[in-house]
Amino acid sequence: MLDAIGPYEVLRNLNDVEILFVSEDGKPVTSDSTFVEINPKYQIDDVGKADILIIPGSPVGYLRILKNKKVLNWIKQIHPQTIKTTSVCTGSIILAAAGLLINKKATSHWKAIQQLSNYGAIPIRERIVEQGKILTAAGVSAGIDMALYLMNILEGEIAAKAAQLAIEYDPKPKFDSGNFLTAEKRVIKEAERKMKIAAKKELTFLDIIRNTGLLLKMTKE
Repeated sequence: MLDAIGPYEVLRNLNDVEILFVSEDGKPVTSDSTFVEINPKYQIDDVGKADILIIPGSPVGYLRILKNKKVLNWIKQIHPQTIKTTSVCTGSIILAAAGLLINKKATSHWKAIQQLSNYGAIPIRERIVEQGKILTAAGVSAGIDMALYLMNILEGEIAAKAAQLAIEYDPKPKFDSGNFLTAEKRVIKEAERKMKIAAKKELTFLDIIRNTGLLLKMTKE
C-alpha cells in the first residue's frame, strides 16, 4: 500500500494538483496484506491523459498486469502526454512490459529487479533512476524519495523540502539494513523467507498456473 500512498502524501502538496486513483474497473483495490483497500473511484476508461503517471507495484499482483493488454495499452496511451511517467517497486516491471523501458536503465524491488531484463530494460540497483521523462524507484519506501525528487523538478527545492517537512520524513532507522547491496546475507535470507510467506497468501491457483516459470525463478534468485 505504501507504493501508492507514499508518493500521494508528498505530491498532494503540489500547487493546483488533482490526484486521481485509478484501477482497471474502478473497483476497490485490496493491498497485498488484504487489510487495507483503496477506493479508486475511476476506471482506466475514464482517464485519457495525465501530467504525472505513477505505477505502483506489489509482491504478486503485478504479475497479473504483465499479461493484461488492456492496462498495458492504457499505460502506452497515457505515457506520450505525461511530463513524467514514474513507478515504484515492481511497477517498473509493468512499465517495461508496456514497452516503455527498452534499452533504458531502471530500478525495482531488489528481489524482482532482474525481471526488467525480460522486457529489454537494463536493471540498475539504485534508489531512483531517471531516464528522460521516466523515473523508476526501488522498493516500497523508495516511492517517497521518488516523489520528493519529482517535487523538486516540478516546483523547486523549497517546495520539495516543505513537502518533506509536512510529512516529517526524517528517517533514522535503528538498523542499517535497508539496502540489498550492503545487507547481511542472513538478513537477506530472512527477508526472502518473510516475503515468500506473504506472497503465498496473495497467490491464486490461476497465478500459479500462469506464472509457474517466473515464480520459480523468483524463488531461486
